[in-house]
Amino acid sequence: MTSTNASLRGVRLSAQKGRLIADVIRGKPVENALDILKFMPQKGAAIMQSVLESAIANAEHNDGSDIDELYIKKVCVERGTKLRRFAARAKGRGDRIEKPTCHIYLTVGVK
Repeated sequence: MTSTNASLRGVRLSAQKGRLIADVIRGKPVENALDILKFMPQKGAAIMQSVLESAIANAEHNDGSDIDELYIKKVCVERGTKLRRFAARAKGRGDRIEKPTCHIYLTVGVK
């Protein structure tokens, strides 16, 4: 039972929104998951699709795995650092704007 990993770190997407996408494709065959992600309107779906394509390419190149037998073993979306920005407000004050990032870890394998 071989497994291959792919990861993408520092993605400008909140972890909560990324987990919603991950829950949809977890445990599915990679071909079905690619079809699902292709037709999802969310921004995170396109990002997850690129990570999945990378994992498939890694499995094919490094392990010589057959694409038809691959399925998604594990998908983790973890919270990353927040990009902090400053927004000027009235009377010389300022507000902090926090832009969340996340890390996506995906593992594909053969059953």
